[in-house]
Amino acid sequence: MYACLRLAVGTMITLIKLRRKQSEVIMGKSTRCLYVNDIASFLNADRELIFGAICDNYHGDALTTSREAWMKEIAIMQKTLQPWRESEGRIVFEYDIPRLGKRIDVVLLLQGIVFCLEFKVGQSTILEKDIDQVLDYALDLKNFHKFSEDKLIIPILVETKYSSASTRIQPSIYDDRVANPLITGERGIQNLIKGVIAQYPSEVPINENWIISPYAPTPTIIEAARTLYENHSVEDIVRHEADDVSTDATIAYVLNIIRKSKENGEKSICFVTGVPGAGKTLVGLDVAVKQTYQGMDAPVEDEGAVYLSGNGPLVAVLTEALARDDYEKSKARSESKKKTDSRREVGKFIQIIHRYRDNMLAKIKNPVENGVLEIDPEKAVKQKEAGYGEVEHVAIFDEAQRSWTHKRLADYLKRGGTYGNKLKVPNFPMSEASFLIWSLDQRRDWATIICLVGGGQEIHTGEAGISEWITSLNETFSHWKVYISPQLFEPEYAEGKVNELLKNNENVVYSESLHLGVSLRSFRAEKLSAFVHALLELDGETASSIYDEIRDKYPIVLTRDMKKAKEWLHDKVRGTERTGVLITKESARYKPLGLHVLPSGDENAVHWFLEDKIDTRSSNYLEDAATEIQVQGLELDYTCLLWDADMRYENGRWRFYRFNGKTEWKELISDTENKRDQLKYMLNAYRVLLTRARMGMIICVPEGNGHITANGFPEDGTRLPEYYDGTFNYLRSLGLEVL
Repeated sequence: MYACLRLAVGTMITLIKLRRKQSEVIMGKSTRCLYVNDIASFLNADRELIFGAICDNYHGDALTTSREAWMKEIAIMQKTLQPWRESEGRIVFEYDIPRLGKRIDVVLLLQGIVFCLEFKVGQSTILEKDIDQVLDYALDLKNFHKFSEDKLIIPILVETKYSSASTRIQPSIYDDRVANPLITGERGIQNLIKGVIAQYPSEVPINENWIISPYAPTPTIIEAARTLYENHSVEDIVRHEADDVSTDATIAYVLNIIRKSKENGEKSICFVTGVPGAGKTLVGLDVAVKQTYQGMDAPVEDEGAVYLSGNGPLVAVLTEALARDDYEKSKARSESKKKTDSRREVGKFIQIIHRYRDNMLAKIKNPVENGVLEIDPEKAVKQKEAGYGEVEHVAIFDEAQRSWTHKRLADYLKRGGTYGNKLKVPNFPMSEASFLIWSLDQRRDWATIICLVGGGQEIHTGEAGISEWITSLNETFSHWKVYISPQLFEPEYAEGKVNELLKNNENVVYSESLHLGVSLRSFRAEKLSAFVHALLELDGETASSIYDEIRDKYPIVLTRDMKKAKEWLHDKVRGTERTGVLITKESARYKPLGLHVLPSGDENAVHWFLEDKIDTRSSNYLEDAATEIQVQGLELDYTCLLWDADMRYENGRWRFYRFNGKTEWKELISDTENKRDQLKYMLNAYRVLLTRARMGMIICVPEGNGHITANGFPEDGTRLPEYYDGTFNYLRSLGLEVL
């Protein structure tokens, strides 16, 4: 028995080694897919070994359904491709479209044609959403994949149990060399491919580096994005009622920095500071569009800019809001357009920073040796001016203060992402700020980074703040020109250490034009951010004075009754104005008040911010409370902040607590640097939530539960009145009206 066991184990180890060896041969240096090979080698390979290679190259544990689908797709394609055994074509499984976060089941590069195959294994019913999915993949390749922009692209939906197949191969009405989607069961794929090749026999061969093609938006998608942005009507993005708006001057100054960087062949970085709601996002989006066009009707060649944010809810809500506007306008003009088209256009200039980062990570030598990042020339295409960098000269990083520390990023990459399902990079040597500067530094000609910085808004463990950017510039990128706002010296930025950090940097230029001091969000109360700052710094005299100035324009009221708070909100909003309940992520005892916390996920934030008041998912329903993570960078007209027992005013200072999930709150003591950071994040969470309303807010500090049982014990020891009374009395002492 033991001999058999040893034999079985030995066979298993041998098989694993064979799979890994074949995986290395098959994958070469690519990180853009799970498998790529020439057709002849694919057809000659053992099916199990191909499957093993796909599993080995998948980051994390694949679902059983995914594994079963891969096995089926391998078998189908090995039968389908027999007629092209001697061709020079290639087959790719699970291809990641650069920077879009989308993965195509199978790409076939054959006879100069790009075939996109989306499999629905076991299905026999054709659904419109599945047709849209494969067409979207084809359009994304056309619009963002440099080596596909002039290729014929054929999207094919394969419902494996479908008993029929498309009989006509038609180009789309847009004349963009993307065919109308073809539909077939597994037995009809071969005939469809033959039909396409017969109809288009003289296609130009595909670039041998297709698999590592650069991300490069076509002029068509840039034009569409610009038109969409300039004609949107989303009031949620910004309002202009403030009397003293400085965004135009800031935008002009930033564009001038970009111009000088190009003229002098320099690398430059500028830090735009601003009070909450001052329009930093507006500045970023405006710079992205104006830099791309520079007053022309068409985009200026090789002058691109991109707006990047690590704030998933912000990107999702902005993208969806713009897309919905564009879709409705298209319908009003009787134009045929889908929301996915509008989302794709927005995606040209509003992107998640993590996808930009991941696209650069895919180009480096891995593992990293000697603590030095190097480009692997077999993983990236070197372009004339961009070098190994991305296509854009200008990158705008929103909420730059939230970039990750070296430890957080290194730990994240070591385990392959939050769930172990991303590229693993052990021993990563840089913070996120350093890596983003390094990424732009790969350009051979010039580059500019614009960091949009919110003061005192680091709200998550591992967020480095602005000091990490400055340290990177001092130690690693000393050749970069630095433009900053003098307001960076204030305590809320890098704990007031910016001046000290920059004192030996000779490349620094200071300008007041880089500070946005007027809140556009709170257009009735320009001094709201100053009031909130004084409130949190326990400067009661200043907070009271500011409140007296703003109370007539911007009501801030106080209550201990959640029912009264909701009634106040309902009485305030008119028409399409939005209201909602806010709560910190450390809050825990809100269920007795009839509230739920909005579940995580960008889609939930989209519904909360954008659905109308008859939809129960809407913020207006006042049932789901959003946290600082979900609302940072966004806004409502009126808000209710539910102030729980996680941060309490006691004996003249703030004290911080975390609920153990069962019976009690545990006080957090600032006896280590990590714990001091945690307390800072908790304070900043309230800073964020207190600055989300444009027109007014109500703060609800619950009374708690003071009932005593017949046995003489508290009815609810987790909500004792003393947990809340100090905070309520402090806020009332500032002069807030009490309901």
